[in-house]
Amino acid sequence: MTDLTRLTAAETAAAVASGEASAVDVAQAHLDRIGAVDEKVHAFLHVDTEGALDAARAVDERRAKGEKLGPLAGVPLALKDIFTTKGIPTTVGSKILEGWIPPYDATVTKRLKDAGIVILGKTNMDEFAMGSSTENSAYGPTGNPWDLTRIPGGSGGGSSAALASYQAPLAIGTDTGGSIRQPAAVTGTVGVKPTYGGVSRYGMVAFSSSLDQGGPCARTVLDAALLHEAIAGYDPLDSTSIDAPVPSVVEAARNGNVQGMRIGVVKEFGGEGYQAGVMQRFNESVELLRELGAEIVEISCPSFKLALPAYYLIAPSEASSNLARFDAMRYGLRVGDDGTKSAEEVTALTREAGFGDEVKRRIILGTYALSSGYYDAYYGSAQKVRTLITRDFEAAFGTVDVLVSPTTPTTAFPIGERVDDPMAMYLADLCTIPSNLAGNAAMSVPCGLAPEDGLPVGLQIIAPAMADDRLYRVGAAVEAALTGRWGHPLLEEAPAL
Repeated sequence: MTDLTRLTAAETAAAVASGEASAVDVAQAHLDRIGAVDEKVHAFLHVDTEGALDAARAVDERRAKGEKLGPLAGVPLALKDIFTTKGIPTTVGSKILEGWIPPYDATVTKRLKDAGIVILGKTNMDEFAMGSSTENSAYGPTGNPWDLTRIPGGSGGGSSAALASYQAPLAIGTDTGGSIRQPAAVTGTVGVKPTYGGVSRYGMVAFSSSLDQGGPCARTVLDAALLHEAIAGYDPLDSTSIDAPVPSVVEAARNGNVQGMRIGVVKEFGGEGYQAGVMQRFNESVELLRELGAEIVEISCPSFKLALPAYYLIAPSEASSNLARFDAMRYGLRVGDDGTKSAEEVTALTREAGFGDEVKRRIILGTYALSSGYYDAYYGSAQKVRTLITRDFEAAFGTVDVLVSPTTPTTAFPIGERVDDPMAMYLADLCTIPSNLAGNAAMSVPCGLAPEDGLPVGLQIIAPAMADDRLYRVGAAVEAALTGRWGHPLLEEAPAL
């Protein structure tokens, strides 16, 4: 049989269901791959070898009994270390939760297990999902499998790197300002931010509660759709969960067709600051969509230019509130508790030792923006901009079915290049942030390699809230057309590790 680590998730599930391969063999193949390459990539923070093999054996036992298996039963997955997972560590990439073992599963974790998906372990990430490069992890950076000296995106760089290095066929990420889509773009993989509220946030450690959204990461659009359906749906444990049927994303992914669709090109996403090769591949993708039968319309969304500053007031403000729970009194790290210090002193010492520089920067910024005398000028004004951005989307979707843009202004930049320049780092999310502020759905699919550096470029597709199926319809059409032109998936061109 073909190398089990090179199969798509759909192919793996079919092999397990037919008995062509056992779930244990599939899991072991991926664990062996992790053992062979992850020392170089550093995609994982924790590998749950015993738990993965036990879960795989359970799938094989169910198949032997003739039980009907789910569409992804026996398929391995890499889980971003922001979802609580009973019995194994959840660190959120931070020293402040080092060694913490959750007593319960997040809803996403539970749904993965219920679907028979085999969780291989927890992936590296920017601390508390604050970053665009995975360099803010307290446990060291992750490398991009295309070039290990480059970043794999962030905050979910561990998940995207695990996919691109064939350590897992599926992964879960979270997207607060682009942390699923941006890593997908720079690693040549597929990443989807579902409609806000479409996937439960229960058990997902909070960064910015009105923006955070978990979602699927994969190597193909169909695999992402299958995972999307496995984790999505109403959850009474999450007050922001949408009580409505999950859009038919798998059907859309199987029948990708843009004939007759109106696709809007966002005027504001281009020009100065965008890498020439990124714009070249994006423009080629737009022409491809035209060739496939879509009508292309230029759309102006002027408020999008204000998205970045609005985001960097709203997200830190919510973070300053959410991270107040890490006080050394209830769980996690505790520093200075020698009996001579007050609770306030212990909390201060713990936060100083446990939080990294970027987390501290955002807490301070958010606390300032929410402080008396500044709330209306900063946080209040940012929320007004958020409303304007939402209205721009509503106006655009009154004219077109979906919007498209580059996912990121540049390809993967070198590790260390922007670490001392927060503003340059924040610009990596320039194209992705508006969808988080509005709560609609968005996807990144590979659209080629930039000619300057041979690194992947992502095409972003944006759909209205609860129209996630449109993402998969367009993404599948683009993927099929480009794979046909290249003669193979884009990842086939990645250098061997």
